[in-house]
Amino acid sequence: MDAATRAQAYSPSSVLDGSIDPFIQAYVDKSAAAYAAFDNVQTIKYGPKSSNSIDLLMPFGSKLAPLHIFIHGGYWQLLSKRDSFFPAPDTLKRGMGFAAIDYTLAPDSSLDDIVSECCDAIECLHDNAAQLGYDPSAFILSGSSAGAHLAAMCCLKLPAIRRPKGLALLSGIYELEPLIGTYINDAVGMDIDVAKRNSPMLADLSSFPNTVVAWGAQETDEFKRQSNQFADHLAKADVTVTRLEAPERNHFDIVMDLANDTELGCALADLVSN
Repeated sequence: MDAATRAQAYSPSSVLDGSIDPFIQAYVDKSAAAYAAFDNVQTIKYGPKSSNSIDLLMPFGSKLAPLHIFIHGGYWQLLSKRDSFFPAPDTLKRGMGFAAIDYTLAPDSSLDDIVSECCDAIECLHDNAAQLGYDPSAFILSGSSAGAHLAAMCCLKLPAIRRPKGLALLSGIYELEPLIGTYINDAVGMDIDVAKRNSPMLADLSSFPNTVVAWGAQETDEFKRQSNQFADHLAKADVTVTRLEAPERNHFDIVMDLANDTELGCALADLVSN
């Protein structure tokens, strides 16, 4: 594909009937409602930058609970934890804590540094588990779009003791070289070497935990292809992988199923018990 064709193929909004604005507004509104509903949300710093923070919500009780850690998308250059807190109430209903990670967006941070920040955030959560009230051996990690890429990269980079018990990847991109030469890379600034070393598709995945790879039925062919190919790559590495196409969902609203009773929500909950 030439650059223009690749830009279209990797533009998730290109298959929508209308604007992405209602989906982004839903993130904002539902997240604001989640923050307003609870007075025990904690903000944890994991590094020196203002963006190096995590918002954490834990269920009440003395028993150490499982924890669901979420990394937001936005092609590494948009959105934040404040737009990503909407799964917290339903996650709490399942007896799990919820943590939304913030990281420094491109172009203020390189892709290598964004991956490192996400790893630092997860290490911070792991190392402070007991005092914050969750079980360090029972946390799951999820991400949507670019967040799915970052979650997969964290599983490659983190030491074994700090890797999640389960991984849920939604509408992710796992080989980055096709983005070079498109508008998507204008802020990110990847060259081929950066793209290759940050492509989970090209890595040894044998250390991965049980993984759910999901995408919406209303996605571009390239997002569907990358998801299926990454699931194949995991299976060849003898990783237990569940692949799931969410009916009537697109790149932007599949994330709404993270903590409900849909097939995706139940598959994610199963990662904790398996």
